[in-house]
Amino acid sequence: QVQLVESGGGLVQPGGSLRLSCAASGGIFTRSTMGWYRQPPGKQREFVATISSSGSTSYADSVKGRVTISRDNPKNTVYLQMNSLKPEDTAVYYCRCNADVWRDYWGQGTQVTVSS
Repeated sequence: QVQLVESGGGLVQPGGSLRLSCAASGGIFTRSTMGWYRQPPGKQREFVATISSSGSTSYADSVKGRVTISRDNPKNTVYLQMNSLKPEDTAVYYCRCNADVWRDYWGQGTQVTVSS
């Protein structure tokens, strides 16, 4: 059973930075595409960024240039470095681990609030 534990969320002022972490257990991390998604208040969950097992990355247009996804395979951890944060980045951020159609897992989420 894969477990994902996110950390690093919190309250930050506009223009500030945060780094989210997602630690995975269960043995499939290195073979999986890892991703970050978010759910703003009152809205549906949306894509933020993914990183494949080979290290290829993809970003939503809304965060491109401000956000970097990375992975540390020996630590089974994926990171999301977020800079120049805006109030519209306020959301619950979820980590996703996808190995194939039968093995797709989500974390419990971590709150990010951008406010002065």
